[in-house]
Amino acid sequence: MYLPDKYKNFSSEYPEIFQLYKDLGTNVRESGPLDEKAQNLIKLGIAVGSSSRGGVMSHTRKALESGSTKEEIKHAILLALSTTGFPAMIAALNWANEVLEKDGK
Repeated sequence: MYLPDKYKNFSSEYPEIFQLYKDLGTNVRESGPLDEKAQNLIKLGIAVGSSSRGGVMSHTRKALESGSTKEEIKHAILLALSTTGFPAMIAALNWANEVLEKDGK
């Protein structure tokens, strides 16, 4: 699994904080009824809404790994159009396409 250098650097510089962060994420994911695929598409939508390039790319990868198709990923991003606006949606679509072209085969 691809991990950005900033992520790896943080984890090695602050291992205790990083572990707490990972544990929180795991606990939140396990606290409800949504499956991994749905969770990853929702988190992709949140990343789109926050205009997070890294988040969109990361959650595009995670969505692929959990079984989402390219079409499902693009649809999740397109759904942001009426909520976040065209500029945020189109930027996210381009970020996701970077991943899909490289990792989506």
